[in-house]
Amino acid sequence: MPQNTEALATQKEGKLLLRLAAPAITAQLINVLYNLVDRMYIGHIPDIGATALTGVGVTLPAILAISAFAALAGMGGAPRASILLGKGDREEAERTLGNCFDLMLALAVALTAVFLLFGQEILRLFGASDNTIGYAWQYMRIYALGTIFVQLSLGLNAFINAQGFAKMGMFTVAVGAVCNIILDPIFIFGFGMGVRGAAWATVLSQAVSCAYVLWFLCSRRSLLRLRLRAMRPSWRVLAPSVALGASPFVMQFTESVLTVSFNTSLLRYGGDLAVGAMTILSSVMQFSMLPLQGLTQGAQPIVSYNYGAGNFARVQRTFKLLLRCSLLYSTLLWAVCMFAPGLFVGMFIASGDTLAPYATWALRVYMATSCVFGAQIACQQTFIALGNAKTSLFLALLRKVFLLIPLIFVLPMFLSDQVLAVFLAEPIADLIAVCTTCTMFFFFFRRLRAQMTAPPVRLPEK
Repeated sequence: MPQNTEALATQKEGKLLLRLAAPAITAQLINVLYNLVDRMYIGHIPDIGATALTGVGVTLPAILAISAFAALAGMGGAPRASILLGKGDREEAERTLGNCFDLMLALAVALTAVFLLFGQEILRLFGASDNTIGYAWQYMRIYALGTIFVQLSLGLNAFINAQGFAKMGMFTVAVGAVCNIILDPIFIFGFGMGVRGAAWATVLSQAVSCAYVLWFLCSRRSLLRLRLRAMRPSWRVLAPSVALGASPFVMQFTESVLTVSFNTSLLRYGGDLAVGAMTILSSVMQFSMLPLQGLTQGAQPIVSYNYGAGNFARVQRTFKLLLRCSLLYSTLLWAVCMFAPGLFVGMFIASGDTLAPYATWALRVYMATSCVFGAQIACQQTFIALGNAKTSLFLALLRKVFLLIPLIFVLPMFLSDQVLAVFLAEPIADLIAVCTTCTMFFFFFRRLRAQMTAPPVRLPEK
């Protein structure tokens, strides 16, 4: 048994989760910096900072949509490959990697064409006004050119983490983020390129990350190799990965639809100031979500591998540890948002700007029930790790499509403060979704325990 898979099967769960999750969490935090650093610098451009920040914030739904398609192939194929490794079928796992690579390339070409041809019309739908469309299009036009780098760096990195190479997964993200941090001030201020400079810095940095991911998966260090013979398209191989990837895809793509819903409603009731506040709020939500996703990425190969190997006790211990860690993190984040929201707001805008107190108030409302969101992520992502695509997809749709998006448009009909009503939609939807998810997971996990621990049925002797 290779050393990495042996650790997945035998190493103590707490130590193994720390070893796998710490680099994954670090990678997710670093990954946030791609967009957050851009917004931080843009928000502090003299004279135009607040307007430019709002314009770039309008591009967030497009960026989330591109990331969602990477998740469709990567976060669907990676758990599938882990399960196959647990069953000892390395050849099928490599075919899964190869077919997902094909899908990422096809999606990158299609998305690039769509955003270059219809980008301005799409940004108008996303909530861009006459004041902000210029900045939004400057950023989006350049970012779209780097779609292929985003698809491959995000999508294929999941396969590195799925093998237990969490440090390498972290490094591939970190090298791009460091490039972005260095290039942003040079391009924005040094070359005087403004918003365009931020976009070019991001694209070039994603290209560096992509190069490292491809190098590793083609090298002998990887348990799963990116081979030409494994890239022969096969729907039989790709379909299970797409099914598993549907849930993270819906989670991220509906985040894009969700941001559009927030932006259009807030533009109607509160103008550009409310949309600017939403840019900061969505950035904080990114900060809260991605570390949790990093934690679940660390747990995923442990859960998937041992589920494939039939070791329920290890699956159960890993999930309980994941749940405790996720709840601890979400509670700490909630405390900061409630008692020191200025720490987050001050990262994006100067304290003297009129947007600062508005965003501080809105953040407390928006994150009011985020303390329990760790349970939602832990349960939903464990459904994926166990290969339960249908339930995970339903839960992804429940929170955003069935609850949050309708509430954004319905609540303002019943409250006199319509901007407050829009922001209240988030905590109400979160609370209902968490209760539903935890209930469904309890019954599912109880059935799974009965199935995996039941003694084998003996056939009657002839």
